[in-house]
Amino acid sequence: MSAANTPRGAAAAPAVDKVDTSYLESLLGYNARRAALAVIEVFLERMAVYDLRPVDFSVLSLITHNPGITSRQLCTTLGILPPNLVGMINALEKRELIVRRPHPRDGRAMGLHLTQAGQKLMRDAERTAAGLETEVAGRLSPTEAKTLIRLLKKIYL
Repeated sequence: MSAANTPRGAAAAPAVDKVDTSYLESLLGYNARRAALAVIEVFLERMAVYDLRPVDFSVLSLITHNPGITSRQLCTTLGILPPNLVGMINALEKRELIVRRPHPRDGRAMGLHLTQAGQKLMRDAERTAAGLETEVAGRLSPTEAKTLIRLLKKIYL
């Protein structure tokens, strides 16, 4: 608003030359979100070639490292609601990345396994993710990176 538009008797609002973010920067949630956004932006770019969203990658990674994991176990581990996981599992199955097989001990449950195509995709995607991690953690020493992960886990585990 220019001085000509300022109501009679009112002082002009001060201009902000340098934005004060000190309060926001003192908040854990703000800093965690900013860091996550910085990583996720690059993650999305790098995983586009595999047509994987972060949640798809997480599901496939858990299946990779836990062959036979059940949908219930995936939901519990990742904090996903069962109805949301069903569509995801169906889509991964349709892409021929996973198959369902009867669980060896629970006749009602199905274990999830990677197909050959799923194994190759995840070898490549996890290699890409590891490179990304190295890149984004480049400002941290190995000890700082381990400490950061340990501290973040204290919040959500």
